[in-house]
Amino acid sequence: MYRFYVGQDNIYDNYIDITGTDVNHIKNVLRLGKGDWVIACDGSGRDYISRITSTENSIIRLCVEKVQESGTEPGTKLVLFQGLPKGSKMEFIIQKAVELGVSGIVPVIMKRCVVKLDAGKAVKKQERWQKIAEAAAKQSGRGIVPEVHAAVMLKEAFDIAASLEYNIIPYELQDGMEKSREIIKEACSKKSAGIFIGPEGGFEKEEIEEAIKREIRPVSLGKRILRTETAGMAVLSIMMFQMQ
Repeated sequence: MYRFYVGQDNIYDNYIDITGTDVNHIKNVLRLGKGDWVIACDGSGRDYISRITSTENSIIRLCVEKVQESGTEPGTKLVLFQGLPKGSKMEFIIQKAVELGVSGIVPVIMKRCVVKLDAGKAVKKQERWQKIAEAAAKQSGRGIVPEVHAAVMLKEAFDIAASLEYNIIPYELQDGMEKSREIIKEACSKKSAGIFIGPEGGFEKEEIEEAIKREIRPVSLGKRILRTETAGMAVLSIMMFQMQ
């Protein structure tokens, strides 16, 4: 069934109203009509299995047949702190990270980042990134729409990570795969965990040292150096497999 996210203001006792751009998509692209089944999701982990009862004017009205937990969210809240990459790589990273189960994505400006965002571009970028996250959440059946945070400096990212129960930072110069496996396994047992990924040029030594001071645990991902758009996906895939 097709999935649509709705605000709490559009959810009533036994019916739901879908408004906005989804109306045109339902009527003219998907060509759904009265009697068709859809899933309305409140974006906080609850699904409403519903039938379309009306497609008049600018509202799609649904009759709620069943309410259930989405059942697609991992047990650990995962936040990806992604070093800001060049070009459209961030869009790819957001899409795939949402599919893999992150709860939030924080773009981080680090010393080796090439991209420089001015205030105007940053707002537009964040809006676009959030739309990509919502589309990926719909496609992958997520019970929430992960938030894409505004880009921050690394120090602020460390401060945000302090609110999480556990944090890891893959680093190409880190060794000890057995210890790294233990750290990642432990991260998967926590209620929340952050994952720090460097930009194209990797982390500066001083950034890793500061992370360690803040009890962010360095891990190895093996003998090969992964691209920034690959490293986060590798960690998330490992963690999803561990948690399922």
